[in-house]
Amino acid sequence: METGPIAAVLVHVADVEAGIQWYQRAFPEAVLERLEEFDFEFLNIGSVCLEIVPADEKVGAGACGSVVYWRVADFEKALEHLKSVGATLYRGPLEIQDGQLMCQVRDPWGNCIGLRGPVLR
Repeated sequence: METGPIAAVLVHVADVEAGIQWYQRAFPEAVLERLEEFDFEFLNIGSVCLEIVPADEKVGAGACGSVVYWRVADFEKALEHLKSVGATLYRGPLEIQDGQLMCQVRDPWGNCIGLRGPVLR
């Protein structure tokens, strides 16, 4: 088992199957994994489990809480890729330290995805 600062990110959506399919397109390096004993599928991205789960009365879908920022090697390329699969720009881009940019995009359910990285020119 790998260790790191983040074990899992849960994304709450109205349609889990559609959510998994969309996030597979958004993160093409993600590997779909299945836990048969729990009848549960999730995406593995490096050492982080991206768990697409049903929104409910306790945690709804949308931009209403914490945002996880993904480190990307090429900010503009990553932003354009997410927009090409249906994400919409929500906040930014903003210039931050060391010549990097950051922004938030929203998935089709309104959840925020943060990006941080350099602009390669």
